[in-house]
Amino acid sequence: MRAVQITEFGGPEVLTVSDVAEPVPAEGQVLVTVGRAGINYADTHQVENSYLAKATLPLIPGGEVVGRTEDGRRVVALVGSGGYAEKAVAQAPYAFDVPEGVSDGDALALVLQGTTAWHLLKTSTHLRAGESVLVHAGAGGVGSLAVQLAKLWGAGRVIATASSAQKRDRVLALGVDAAIDGDPDGLKDRILAANAGRPVDIVLEMVGGRTFDESFEALGRFGRLVTFGAASREPAQPIDSRRLMKGSKTIAGFWLADCFREPALLADPLRELFDLALAGDLHPVVGGEYGLSEVARAHEDMRARKTVGKLLLDPSR
Repeated sequence: MRAVQITEFGGPEVLTVSDVAEPVPAEGQVLVTVGRAGINYADTHQVENSYLAKATLPLIPGGEVVGRTEDGRRVVALVGSGGYAEKAVAQAPYAFDVPEGVSDGDALALVLQGTTAWHLLKTSTHLRAGESVLVHAGAGGVGSLAVQLAKLWGAGRVIATASSAQKRDRVLALGVDAAIDGDPDGLKDRILAANAGRPVDIVLEMVGGRTFDESFEALGRFGRLVTFGAASREPAQPIDSRRLMKGSKTIAGFWLADCFREPALLADPLRELFDLALAGDLHPVVGGEYGLSEVARAHEDMRARKTVGKLLLDPSR
């Protein structure tokens, strides 16, 4: 079968299409003929081996797929790796049936990025009605869903950052109250201005480095900041514990992989997200589709912040 298999770690240049043996499902696994695979920013870390979970070579990247099982079920599945291929195997509890009316793109957006947004707001930061929420990279896969969920769940004011005027227009169309430039220079002041001069209650942060630092400075009393990525590939400044005490602030971390030992932590949120999408209350943003042979360009575009929403990979071309 055709797959993107890497034999050395690096940037987009190491992503090439190869002919490899089809995977064979073991006991407790299902084989999925892939209709579309999802492309995530975390994949760029996996390919260069800078992710939280260290990878081994050779490696077929790709964490989620949508397609058909051997018995004909239409499923969206979390596979960890192996998704950039014509066929992939998944542990049976992590292959979720896709309701009629939910597209392949919507299913892929919701299974990983949607459940991440769900947990960021409900599990990590415990959003309460009326609170202000700052979402970094609001035009991205997680961000575009998080801003909608925050609004649906009663946030008082939702602010999003985005790297271009066009992306800021996109997040405004999703219903945010304010969209600001995400450049770290002067970011704290822009956050405060967007929140009528007040610090924010909740920050969803996935950039790291100076963006993390500026966001923490804009956090109000009893505020909660959750970090779930490091797109800048830069470390934030160390946080003195006394800075947490003053203002009673909380910093949390979130990694979806920590939900994998308990399937209900994914299945229950996903079911709720599917229902919201079917009701027309939640609108996943599918930002583009690439052929398998175009995967290097997909990673280049993503790293250059040229993309929005969920990116799809078509293994048939």
